[in-house]
Amino acid sequence: MSDAKGRKSIFITGAASGMGRETAKLFAEGGWFIGAYDVNKKGLASLKEELGADNCLTRTLDVTDKADFDAALAEFGKVTGGTLDLMFNNAGIGRGGLFDQMAYEDIMAVVNVNFIGVLNGIHAALPLLKATPNSLCFTTSSSSATYGMPGIAVYSATKHAVKGLTEALSIELRLYGVRAADTLPGLIDTPILPEGTAAAAPKEGMFRAIPPIEVAKAVWASYHDEPERLHWFVPKEIGDLDKASALDPEGTRDELAKTGPIAALLEQM
Repeated sequence: MSDAKGRKSIFITGAASGMGRETAKLFAEGGWFIGAYDVNKKGLASLKEELGADNCLTRTLDVTDKADFDAALAEFGKVTGGTLDLMFNNAGIGRGGLFDQMAYEDIMAVVNVNFIGVLNGIHAALPLLKATPNSLCFTTSSSSATYGMPGIAVYSATKHAVKGLTEALSIELRLYGVRAADTLPGLIDTPILPEGTAAAAPKEGMFRAIPPIEVAKAVWASYHDEPERLHWFVPKEIGDLDKASALDPEGTRDELAKTGPIAALLEQM
């Protein structure tokens, strides 16, 4: 089994592709030991080859399975000597559609992966985080946590939950010297997007397509550069939407109704 050999360590869910993979690569380049977890066996195998077996521990993990999560963190702790510098709860799925037209199974899959999976990860990681000075619990939320987004209502709801959880834990975990923060990415060019979405995105503005390395850089900066920052907006303009929706939720609602995915349907009513 790999050995962290005293290096700082990061545990990443959803590490086989997209933002998780770019984060694994960036932190490995920075000398960190990587724990990479996903349901995608092929993606994990190629990542392990890219990082080098001595620099990482890879394992399949279903984030909705608490017992599996507990086992994964226990295995990781044996390799790191019982410490964890950064827990990155990143795994997520995207299934959308009008709420009344979504299959209930799809609704619950989004809830279980995007929120229950985060709860499982944080709960399982806390003993290691609490044992590590200056540790950070970091989670992927979304720009859809700035305001409830039509067409992805359940996804948006789970990301609001992640954001609220992070805000609460950023206070609670101070009791143990553990920090908490999240990232709220906009349109990130990853496999979670429907085919053609990135290519059709505007070339400018807050919802332009952003490469996943920009989220990885935010994770790095959250630990190293600005430890007091709570929300990391990628791109930064997403923060403007967050402020606007808080100050004028009705105005944001009406604007989304004009330009969102159900605008055409509303016009026919």
